[in-house]
Amino acid sequence: MYDYSIIMPAKNEAKSLDELIPKIINIASDINAEIIVVDDGSTDHTAEICHKYGINYIKNPYTKGNGASIKVGANEANGKYLIFMDADGQHDPDNIKLMLEVMKQGIDMVVGSRYKNSHANISRGFANKLYNILASWMVGHKISDLTSGFRVVNEYKFKQFINLLPNGFSYPTTITMAFYRAGYSVNYVPMSFHKRKGNSHINPFQDGIRFLLIIFKIGTLYSPLKIFFPLSIIHILLGFFYYIYTYFSFGTFTNMSALLVSNGLLIFLIGLVSEQITALIYSNK
Repeated sequence: MYDYSIIMPAKNEAKSLDELIPKIINIASDINAEIIVVDDGSTDHTAEICHKYGINYIKNPYTKGNGASIKVGANEANGKYLIFMDADGQHDPDNIKLMLEVMKQGIDMVVGSRYKNSHANISRGFANKLYNILASWMVGHKISDLTSGFRVVNEYKFKQFINLLPNGFSYPTTITMAFYRAGYSVNYVPMSFHKRKGNSHINPFQDGIRFLLIIFKIGTLYSPLKIFFPLSIIHILLGFFYYIYTYFSFGTFTNMSALLVSNGLLIFLIGLVSEQITALIYSNK
């Protein structure tokens, strides 16, 4: 029985893995951990590298996505705690023990938080900052790095939400908000991330749209009313002030005013129903 399972989703990361795995093996022997690499449809020598070092290698029959590979690895894991890290060389294995020390303080999930200069580019750094601010407002706690894939979690508590996780790149957002919503403890350890080896698998156009949807997912996963209620108030106020404007300007009541007010009420009701559904989801955990 292992204490920890180190899980790395990989797609065409043979060059990085050849340097990374020996370092992880040394750490794994010290903390009684198994190493699992989930190959998400690689066309390079990822399989040969993993077999060379004799680690647990799982091959997806086709490309499923980063989140799907995380779920495959978690279901295969035998450790009491799961350590997730990227296979592209961004995450320094030496930081694992630092995260585990924080985990021993009774924390349910420890996240490796990137320093400001560790982001791949300015636009991604700005987007992550925006996500952190919004998520922090939603949960009432400071979130240092919402999208970091370097984290240690309690295996039992992680698997409570495994069916909520998307198959794409936004799984860190989903699991973070789920832990906060369930009342589990989350902590952040600041650290530097290395520049990734090879090309990023994130498509700036397709995944850019998906990352925008993360903002809405944050609200629906934690407290939908915090998103829907302000939107409903904005519509109702716009309708009210537009009514005043048209009444004093033209002496009439317009359909647009009624439409804005009714839309505001509809948005509020949708948020109220979503809040109840969210509560039911987490009451079963």
